[in-house]
Amino acid sequence: MAGVLGLAACGGSGGGGGQAAQSSAATGGGKQQVEVFSWWTGPGEADGLQAMKKIFEERNPNYTFFDAAVAGGSGDKAKALLQSKLQADTPPDTFQGHAGAELQGYIKAGDLEDLTFLYDELKLKDVFPAQLVDQISVQGKIYSVPVNIHRSNVLWFNPKVLKEAGVAAAPTTIEEFVADLEKVKAKGKIPLSVGSEWTVTHLLENVLLGTLGTDAYNALFKPGADWNSPQVAKALENFKTILSYAGDPQDDWQPAAKQVADGQAAFTIMGDWAYGYFHNPPEGGLGKKSKEDFDWAPAPGTGGTYLWLSDSFTLPKGAKNRDGAIAWLKVAASKEGQDAFNPKKGSIPARKDADQSLYTDYLADALKDWSSDKLAGSIQHGVSVSQPWLAAINEAVGLFIAGKDVAALQKALAVAAQANAQ
Repeated sequence: MAGVLGLAACGGSGGGGGQAAQSSAATGGGKQQVEVFSWWTGPGEADGLQAMKKIFEERNPNYTFFDAAVAGGSGDKAKALLQSKLQADTPPDTFQGHAGAELQGYIKAGDLEDLTFLYDELKLKDVFPAQLVDQISVQGKIYSVPVNIHRSNVLWFNPKVLKEAGVAAAPTTIEEFVADLEKVKAKGKIPLSVGSEWTVTHLLENVLLGTLGTDAYNALFKPGADWNSPQVAKALENFKTILSYAGDPQDDWQPAAKQVADGQAAFTIMGDWAYGYFHNPPEGGLGKKSKEDFDWAPAPGTGGTYLWLSDSFTLPKGAKNRDGAIAWLKVAASKEGQDAFNPKKGSIPARKDADQSLYTDYLADALKDWSSDKLAGSIQHGVSVSQPWLAAINEAVGLFIAGKDVAALQKALAVAAQANAQ
């Protein structure tokens, strides 16, 4: 993934990462270190990690938490370092990864322990949605513990810009979206803001879902799926049309979102980590007011579906402090741990029994939808495709940005699926 285009979301861009020490080394007082490897170094996420650390050390006085976080986007720098550690047989005690197909490479390489025993012990199948458990299972086994849920299919918009363009409400279909983009363009504002190339793949997954519907979208990632179908061709034509309304690509998702918050652009399609950026005080965000400076709706055509992704933790084989890692996983899986972490991160818990009073504004909407919507797995953020498959998709999208050739894009996506679908 070190070569994957751009930085993805779900993570901060600031701060340095600690280099892992021997996790089994005793600290003062004879405590054993538990090395927790992540890419949570930015505002909000680092605070959430510290909140879970506090619970972990209170519950486990014989252990001390060692923060081995590595800064950078959705973890491409962290993943590169992690791969070198795994190859050298010096794994951290536990590491963060996106739940779902992203972990397949580690599973095939024999790097992860099956955590089904922990699901049975903690009765996690009773507190995680059945659809979620199904989508993170590999041949009946589960290799990670989701600590949160993010939503990919969010349309963020500036209500004032829409009003100026004569748009009464957020579009609910692809056709309405295109019409609204045209109205904004006529007023001289940027219709759609985009960031670096990975944000265009993020847009693609939303247009695929919005055009195909939930069941047909999910079927794309099963063996034998037909990426050459007329339905996919229609989705890719919609993608081309929508992308034609995009402004100049920004360096990443934050400056693209800022164009919306500042009234320069009408829309951006981005995951719900954007909420924290819009809403948080200026030291960690833009300090904007929801429903006034920015608002949200499901991406066009995707209402009733939660296009999800999840940060999760694993148990590497050969971990020096396996017992300590399991103790950490129990905190990550717990109601207390998830309710401490997620309000600070700007995400919602994977568990169904969250304390709803902790989740307000956008997060209240997300929690409600998570409990009732159909689920579809993100492409860009590791749920539906493996890391090699995502690299191939990103390469195809990069070529499409340059050439706008729908037939070539569809062919490349079909080849990528044929080579990687399991």
